[in-house]
Amino acid sequence: MNFDPRAIGAQIRMRMPLLTPLEARVVDTITGRRDFNDATPLKDIAEDAGVSEAMVVKIAKKLGFNGFRDFRSALVNYNSLDTANLHQEISPDDTTADLIQKVFRTAMQALEETMSILDTEAFERAADILHRARNRDFYGLGGSAQIARDVAHKFLRIGLRATVHDDAHMMLMSAAMLGPDDAVMVFSHSGTTAAVLDALELARRNGARCIAVTNYATAPVAEIADVVLCSTAQGSPLLGENAAARIAQLSILDALFVAVAQRDLGAAETNLDRTRRAVESKHRR
Repeated sequence: MNFDPRAIGAQIRMRMPLLTPLEARVVDTITGRRDFNDATPLKDIAEDAGVSEAMVVKIAKKLGFNGFRDFRSALVNYNSLDTANLHQEISPDDTTADLIQKVFRTAMQALEETMSILDTEAFERAADILHRARNRDFYGLGGSAQIARDVAHKFLRIGLRATVHDDAHMMLMSAAMLGPDDAVMVFSHSGTTAAVLDALELARRNGARCIAVTNYATAPVAEIADVVLCSTAQGSPLLGENAAARIAQLSILDALFVAVAQRDLGAAETNLDRTRRAVESKHRR
């Protein structure tokens, strides 16, 4: 397995939904060991987790590794990186300074790891789809809808209109009216949101080009979309995954906005100036 060492943690987390609850607990046992190193025997891991050695090997392969030794080596390399140590759990004893540092470090880890797994070819395809589209419809619920609104706002600044839908019925109505010249971008952290999946499937059947922004490359939304852009974030009991993943997804979309603008930089700069001047009168002096 030839992953960027910074991406190992992300690759493990992205494949966790493929595991059974028992298998996931085994992974948690392994990643939670502070004494885990290149010499840690398979037998010890199996005994600690209360499973057979064969199951540990099977889990390693489900996570994308060649076997336990490959998994062990990759995880040890990852744990030695500064990136792996950026994320820290919040404690009741933390000072205000501790809390600020931990929240910022969690976001920094999400950014570092997301950048390491970002598929540049998929990114280029997404930029082309959005640039060429006749209509651009964005779907998302809750926090994901806020990310959709942020990027729609950016696109409008350069003269590219996008419509955000955060209601299940409106998503379906939108999808029913789309065709091969249109683009849909869906935002779903889990990649399993039923309303988003239903609308995405309908848009795809009608020929629209579909882009998914999600935290899990193996999620159902990734199986439907033409292009998948993945963020990654390590969860914590208080912040959850969504908080850090939101920072990573916003950064992906910021880069995508710049890439789309670059495809017609003259028009983008002209429209940026027009929209900037349009709102200047609302600024208090």
